[in-house]
Amino acid sequence: MNPQQDMSILHLVLNASLVVQLVMLLLAGVSISSWAAIFRKLFALRRARSQNDDFEREFWSGTSLNDLFAAAAANAKNTGPMERIFASGMREYQKLRERRITDGGALLDGARRAMRASFQREMDAIESGLSFMATVGSVSPYVGLFGTVWGIMHAFTGLSAMTQVTLSTVAPGIAEALVATAIGLFAAIPAVVAYNRFARDIDRLAIHQETFIEEFSNILQRNLGAQSASGR
Repeated sequence: MNPQQDMSILHLVLNASLVVQLVMLLLAGVSISSWAAIFRKLFALRRARSQNDDFEREFWSGTSLNDLFAAAAANAKNTGPMERIFASGMREYQKLRERRITDGGALLDGARRAMRASFQREMDAIESGLSFMATVGSVSPYVGLFGTVWGIMHAFTGLSAMTQVTLSTVAPGIAEALVATAIGLFAAIPAVVAYNRFARDIDRLAIHQETFIEEFSNILQRNLGAQSASGR
């Protein structure tokens, strides 16, 4: 039998104890789920940034607020986070005006509160999945370490009956156990890297949307000031 073939990863996994194999299977499933969550979040953030950029270009192109609101209402399913925040502010602003509320401060505060609530909903949706990546990154190494400790314990228990123990008899059992730690690190490292990257991107996206809320509030305030001046 080829010794090198006996020490291959597949051979080590197949010959590990049942508990270690279950740990490896669990970590492999977690790793696959983590990679799926990473790619979903990557595409979702790219889509959100692209939609925000498209809406912001349209917003600052000189299109009227009413036209922008009508377009957002007509295409609600395909709007981005920033456009939905804008639509919620305009919707509340128009509802208050329909109620004959003429106090500019009340109109502005109502629109701002609606945008803040919409902003929080958008951020909750964008941040979904991050906790799973953080959990995978923090727990997977310990799960792999548990498999390693159990495997080493099982290997030494089996060696206790031998009268002569050499490195060649100890090495396979220890190598089988160490594979669990390797799989745990393989699951944890991408999750930690992705979590840090996505957390930074989400912070930038949040700052961008908060800036838009303030800019849009300033526009509404100027419009209210202009209407008050023309009504005198």
